[in-house]
Amino acid sequence: MPRSYTFTDALCRLPSTSIIDGLRAVDTGTPDLDIFAKDHADYVAALRSTGADVRVLPANATYPDSVFIEDAALLFQEGAIVTRPGAPSRLGEAADLAPVLEDYYSDIRWIKGPGFLEGGDVLVCEAEILVGQSARTDAAGIAELQELVADWGYKVREVQTPPGVLHFKTDCSLMDEETVLATERLSASGCFDGYRVLHTAPGEEAAANAFRFNDIVLMPAGFPGTAEVLAKAGLDVRPIGNTEAAKLDGGMSCLSLRFAPKG
Repeated sequence: MPRSYTFTDALCRLPSTSIIDGLRAVDTGTPDLDIFAKDHADYVAALRSTGADVRVLPANATYPDSVFIEDAALLFQEGAIVTRPGAPSRLGEAADLAPVLEDYYSDIRWIKGPGFLEGGDVLVCEAEILVGQSARTDAAGIAELQELVADWGYKVREVQTPPGVLHFKTDCSLMDEETVLATERLSASGCFDGYRVLHTAPGEEAAANAFRFNDIVLMPAGFPGTAEVLAKAGLDVRPIGNTEAAKLDGGMSCLSLRFAPKG
């Protein structure tokens, strides 16, 4: 079965009251915690609808951005990688998550630095792992990741995140073994040569951060053109409200860690 989108488990974390202090590139308003909580519950329900075991961790007010749990770790069949976030206020999130990962993995490895790497810049495909350099992930962090996963049989390819885009996966997501959803500005770089590329609809670049989870695709609600593109490609699309996460530069994939540990 495809290891890049077939999962038995997921980890999520509830949004905290401190989320109003979360990082954002542009201030578009204060997130409404009640709306965020409802959308988060819908998100978890969608994951569970596939039969996966979804564990929801308690809110952590110490780290306002900790609801975006994807940035703190990379989870493979063989083991877990604890990342080293590039935002100073998020450095403690990864270490805080590590004890939870011990419930699932005996092999846990760490990005120790001096480089930085966040999960939002890592797109795990079938034949390779694409990692985008960004404001949060640098060349040294990518090189260390390659060293850490080499004996697991993974090949890492470094690519570039478009200027002004927070994470590589802000502009792309994997739909199946050979298909990615991407913005035109990202695919124009040639990073997806050899893949089938579905483009987001004009003006719907924010819909690119969707993700395939078993037989469904979770995408942010409010982007009908892109939803139609995916539906025409034969994908089962589940729109989920994302207005409040978006105020903090958060997308669909940011809100979970998806995995299928061996044995």
